[in-house]
Amino acid sequence: MKHLLFLTLLTIARFVGAQTTREPLFTSFDGTQLHYDVLGEGKPVVLLHGFITNGESWKRAPVRQALADAGFKVVTLDLRGNGRSDKPHTAEAYSNNAELKDVMALMKHLGLTQYDVVGYSRGAILVAKLLTMDKQVRRAVMGGMSADFTDPNWYRRKNFHEALTKPGSHPELQGAVDNAKKSGADTIALARMQEFQPTTSRAELGKLRVPLLVVNGDKDLDNGNPQELADAVPGARLVMVPGTHGGAMSTPEFAKAVVQFLKE
Repeated sequence: MKHLLFLTLLTIARFVGAQTTREPLFTSFDGTQLHYDVLGEGKPVVLLHGFITNGESWKRAPVRQALADAGFKVVTLDLRGNGRSDKPHTAEAYSNNAELKDVMALMKHLGLTQYDVVGYSRGAILVAKLLTMDKQVRRAVMGGMSADFTDPNWYRRKNFHEALTKPGSHPELQGAVDNAKKSGADTIALARMQEFQPTTSRAELGKLRVPLLVVNGDKDLDNGNPQELADAVPGARLVMVPGTHGGAMSTPEFAKAVVQFLKE
C-alpha cells in the first residue's frame, strides 16, 4: 500500500513538474532565454501572441491545431517579458526591435526558412515590423488590428504605458492592469513593451510585397478600422469573422481563414 502511495505521489510530482517546466528554452541574441513550442511537421509558421498574454493563448485557439493538421510545423513562443520566457526590466532589453530579433534568431536556431507568420493584436504590430526586417517571411496574417499603430504617438500605446507606470492615470484601463497583475504578468516588462513597441510607417507598409491577410472580428473596433490596414498594404485582403477583439481569434472561422490563406 505504501509502495502504491509512493508511485501515485511520484506520478503527481512528475505531472506538476511537466506543467511548470520552462523547457524547451532558446537563448536569444542578448542572452535572454525564450520558451517555445513546436507542433506538427511541414511548412513552418510562427504565431505571435498579443499583449498581456503568452504563447498559451494559441493553444486555446483552434487555429494552432488546424495548421498542424493542414501540414504545417507550428512554432509558438512566449515573447520576452511574457509567460515562461525571461522578463528583463531594462530599456535596452526591449529597444531596437529586440522582440523581432528574437523571432528571427529562433527560426534560424530551428533551421526554418521561408516561413509564414501570424500575429494577433499586438502580435500583428510585431508582424508588420518583421515584414520589413526578414526576407524569409513567405506569407503573413495580421489579426485584430488597423493601421493606427503606424502613428508613433498612437494614443492606445501611450495610454497603456502610462496606465502601467502611473497608477490611476487611465481609469478606463485599470481593469486591464488589474487583470495583468492577477494573472501574474510582469507589469514592468509590459510597460517596456509599450514604451518600445515597434512602429511601422504607412510608407513602409506601402512597400511590402509579401502576401498579407487581415482578419478581424465583426464586433471589433478596439484598434481601429481593419480596412485601413488592408488598404495600406498592396494586394492585402480583409476577412471578417465573428467575434469581439477578445474572442475572434478563438473562432473556427478565424482558423479556417488563416489555413486557407497560408495554403495558397
